[in-house]
Amino acid sequence: MMSTREVADYLRIKERKVYDLVRAGQIPATRVTGKWLFPKRLIDQWVAAHTDMPADALPLAPKVAVGSHDPLLDWAIRESGSELALLAGGSLDGLTRFADGQAMLCGLHLRDGASGDYNLPFLRPLLAGRDVVLIHWAWRQQGLVVAPENPLGLAGLADLKKKKARLALRQPGAGSQVLLQALLEAEGLALATLKTAESVARSETDLALMIQEGKADAGLAIEAAARQFRLGFLPLARERFDLVIQRRAYFEPALQKLFAMTRTEPFQDRARRLGGYEVAETGLVINNNI
Repeated sequence: MMSTREVADYLRIKERKVYDLVRAGQIPATRVTGKWLFPKRLIDQWVAAHTDMPADALPLAPKVAVGSHDPLLDWAIRESGSELALLAGGSLDGLTRFADGQAMLCGLHLRDGASGDYNLPFLRPLLAGRDVVLIHWAWRQQGLVVAPENPLGLAGLADLKKKKARLALRQPGAGSQVLLQALLEAEGLALATLKTAESVARSETDLALMIQEGKADAGLAIEAAARQFRLGFLPLARERFDLVIQRRAYFEPALQKLFAMTRTEPFQDRARRLGGYEVAETGLVINNNI
């Protein structure tokens, strides 16, 4: 990590110019304890992205899809014959890997607590000036997954504390965990005051399995995960799931096959059968200039 002065020296510009770039959201930066810090690796990538060269000279990321696990995306990647490898480790984990050039596609559903907007507020600090595009995948229903017939009679988040329900958590950086924190804050609840399960779920499927096996009483996940395991579901939020991709990679066969699949009837049917999906806007460009 470099300080503001170190970045100015490294780029051979004035320190004031660095602050101007930060304020404009045009340079990768993060604020820690009131000070701006700059990952050297991302600064190097930012410089490379602003270097004039033929487009075909830029490195193409490997055929890997990272980020949050989504059952519909998982199915479409397989059925389309895209040959993309899946590495689902959570939204923030995937975003870091994508920024590092390890993947050509990242799925994410990160809700900004201040604005309520999805994904863009998290992309700009890491990908400002990069040749990427944000494409809509689906709207999804998020809510509390509970045991069949809801034996504890949970009606919402407030009941988690009242009824001492064991709450299954996702790993830090998972989009569902970020959303859970925001929903709890809106209810005036602190996560530390709730009873939580012993282990952490690494995916929507893992969380549903924990509830099915009696290792937790409830957890935040999408409706499709609850349906897959015939569990109860209490809807809490409608969320946007997007894909950030390399602009150049969009024209590669792997992604062309994936997006072609989204325009077929089998894709529409799969979304209906999974449940909790709205796919009328799948493929819509959300932002073409991060």
